[in-house]
Amino acid sequence: MKAGIKIVASVVALVSGIAATAGVVASASAAEPFPNKPVRIIVPFGPAGIADNLPRIVGQRLSEQWGVPVIVENRAGAAGNIGMEAGARAAPDGYTLTLAPSGNLTVNPLLFPKLTFNTAKDLSPVTVLATSPNVLVVNASLPVKTMPELISYAKANPGKLNYSSPGTGTGAHLAGELLNISAGIDAVHVPYNAMASAVNDVLSGQVQMMFAGVSTIVQHVQSGRLRALAVAGPKRLAVLPDVPTVIESGYPGFDVTSWYGLVIPSATPPAIVQKLQQDIAGVLKQDDIKAKFAAMGVDPLGNTPAEFGRMIQVETKKWTDIVRQANIQPLE
Repeated sequence: MKAGIKIVASVVALVSGIAATAGVVASASAAEPFPNKPVRIIVPFGPAGIADNLPRIVGQRLSEQWGVPVIVENRAGAAGNIGMEAGARAAPDGYTLTLAPSGNLTVNPLLFPKLTFNTAKDLSPVTVLATSPNVLVVNASLPVKTMPELISYAKANPGKLNYSSPGTGTGAHLAGELLNISAGIDAVHVPYNAMASAVNDVLSGQVQMMFAGVSTIVQHVQSGRLRALAVAGPKRLAVLPDVPTVIESGYPGFDVTSWYGLVIPSATPPAIVQKLQQDIAGVLKQDDIKAKFAAMGVDPLGNTPAEFGRMIQVETKKWTDIVRQANIQPLE
């Protein structure tokens, strides 16, 4: 009987020891620093351009701080939807983020009703890397020097003023439609398949005007080939200090500021999302990173997930109204 009791006691002690060891191992595993393996940032567009450069700059600095590689993976196609879907379907472990320009979170869900993922349910905001106001420019040969003169010209020549964009539903397209609605004009949209083509035809005079990011057009403004009439953001730009905002030109609330955020699968643990946001925000505060962003004509942000979420909600409502008023049809 005593022997049996001893055997039972030994088994209990053994099981307890195994359980205790397992608990220690589990605790050690849970305590492992994050990240401890390569982190991937999906960019839903091809190499080059602001959407590609921003995560590379930030990713390099994060890699130095974390001691693990941060890999930028370009997954272009379908107006960014291919890369966005890959990001939404990734494991929710914090090791895959996706670079999301404003339009991919606020406009594409309106224009692509057959998307196989839901940006609101499948992706959660981490932080906005940078914002970039658009600038209204015209070909230098157009006989206007201010935005009021442009509006007067458009009203005197109905249907003869065209504006280009890199595609239907892009920020440049919606900015043009917002101008049509706000100013009561009927400038005609001319979509291209790339920003370079859209800019080139304004430079050549085949198209009269467009909205574009400051980094895209500043060299052409400085050379005199394009004329900047207004900044489509809340304040003037240091690189174009004499160019007023659209708001200053008489159109309150007119704001078409592009932004580039990082999102993550929605089931990612909040603690990981918080660490990612804090580390990225810290990078964005560093002077050399600020200088690199300034050279591209963008302003670093690094806001919280909650603040980013509110930005998405506000922008989605605004562009939903514009898409409906302009009667922009779904693309598939």
